[in-house]
Amino acid sequence: MNLFEQISQTLKDYVKTLEPGLDDPSLANIVVEPPRDPTHGEMATNAAMVLAKKMGMRPKELAENIQTFLKADSRISDVSIAGPGFINLSLYPDVWWDATKNLLVQHDDWGLRTVEHPHHVNIEFVSANPTGPMHVGHCRGAVVGDCLANILLQAGYRVTREYYVNDAGAQVDVLARSTYLRYCEALGKDIGEIPQGLYPGSYLCEVGRQLASEYGSRFVDKPEDIWLETFRKFAIDKMMDSIKEDLSALRIVHDVFTSEKDLVSDGAVERALDKLSSLSLMYHGILEPPKGKPDDDWEPREQYLFKSTKFGDDVDRPVQKSDGTWTYFASDIAYHQQKAEGADILVNIWGADHGGYVKRMSAATKAITDNAVSLQVVLCQLVRLFQNGEPIKMSKRSGSFVTLREVVDEVGSDAVRFMMLMRKADAPLDFDFAKVIEKSKENPVFYVQYAHARIASVLRRAGDELQHAVDDKELLQMAKPLTDPMSLELMRKVAEYPRMIEQAAVAYEPHRVAYYAYDLASLFHAYWNRGKEEGARFIDPDHQQDSLNRLALARLVGLALRRTLCVMAVEPVSEM
Repeated sequence: MNLFEQISQTLKDYVKTLEPGLDDPSLANIVVEPPRDPTHGEMATNAAMVLAKKMGMRPKELAENIQTFLKADSRISDVSIAGPGFINLSLYPDVWWDATKNLLVQHDDWGLRTVEHPHHVNIEFVSANPTGPMHVGHCRGAVVGDCLANILLQAGYRVTREYYVNDAGAQVDVLARSTYLRYCEALGKDIGEIPQGLYPGSYLCEVGRQLASEYGSRFVDKPEDIWLETFRKFAIDKMMDSIKEDLSALRIVHDVFTSEKDLVSDGAVERALDKLSSLSLMYHGILEPPKGKPDDDWEPREQYLFKSTKFGDDVDRPVQKSDGTWTYFASDIAYHQQKAEGADILVNIWGADHGGYVKRMSAATKAITDNAVSLQVVLCQLVRLFQNGEPIKMSKRSGSFVTLREVVDEVGSDAVRFMMLMRKADAPLDFDFAKVIEKSKENPVFYVQYAHARIASVLRRAGDELQHAVDDKELLQMAKPLTDPMSLELMRKVAEYPRMIEQAAVAYEPHRVAYYAYDLASLFHAYWNRGKEEGARFIDPDHQQDSLNRLALARLVGLALRRTLCVMAVEPVSEM
């Protein structure tokens, strides 16, 4: 339990003595958090504001009761009431030191949440169609999903990373036909312009050459039904190999790859729909015309429909096409049922263009699991590429696009991962190739890694300048908490790490980790510069105790930065 949770629990225990009948939902609304304005104290709580009405009191009256109680707490140095009943409080420096000092010995275990019966989260991300290389549009969702998985692990969840291979739709037949042309080309045939509707990218040339090497001219000028299945499977396997290599370059490894084709051929769709039918959630009917669509553009026909409106969707949804095959939605119902068999929370990372799909999939998940499993969808907005401030234009239709691998090879995995987390997922993100390799404060990944490297440099010098080895055990035993405002601000920021991880996990917002890293690095750089200006050096052989105090603080910051960078899968470099 982190320090903010400890104070929160103290508050909850106290208000329950005033009103024993308070229920858990009411108590859950109590928030203890860092105030937006640091002049208001070190923690702020809304306890009086959210509980006063239920307790039959005015917020100010309840706040005064809480203030009297908290003033008697040995951890709390000051309590004040702001506005109509918000409560601000400050803690003694040794309390912040006690909350952070174990980081010196626990390192990667510090702040980890342990849960007796942890939730099992299945987080599905990337899931790019296996029809070509991953482009930069897939990159953001890949990083967001992988970092979120790391955050959830830190917060005490069990986590499975999953990739859903869309290998059963019409697009993989298009892939097979496009590959067939490249196969013929590899055997010397003039294929001319790639026909409209096929994939024109040159990335299939190598696949065509490999097919030519393996099969020779066996399939040249043969009917499609002779070669389609062979070419489909071969091309999908090669594309997935390429995708896995690209993800590996970005330090991403999935635990499970699920094939849509296998799911469909195994009868999973029929079983899922039969279950929904047994629950009276399927019917044959005619939907009303879509809003805003002219009547003459719409033809009413009977369809097999899922009652998704019963679970919050706008309209009921068809699960079968006019040719009798299942819709993507039908396959997705079966897929989510399968995922729910091994997890009680499902998280999907989707592109923003899938926003209209969220309601129906949420409805289907509620129905197929009888509300036992929740579905959380994180939508990722577009990434706009720039070079020296000028936009880079891309066209997937023409086969001209920037691949994920090209971006990683150009600027490195660290820069890509960090920058993809520097905006909330549902906000557009600008990625400038020139900016992300700058050695300046304007480049977040450099700025944070530089802070970590500075700290590592100080610690390397400490043994020589103090004329004895300085290790974490000595710092834990000998160092004392610093009480000046800048030191306390740094220590408080370190102490926020466990709470930040918990908040990021609850909100499914991995950008909070990047923000925390940047804020902590900024505070450290300011602290470093103050030391140079005021002569408060980290290492002063004539004042060994002061040196140990400042080295302990630097080490705490370095370990917190290291933990944060590792959650983002960004290297915590020691030299730059």
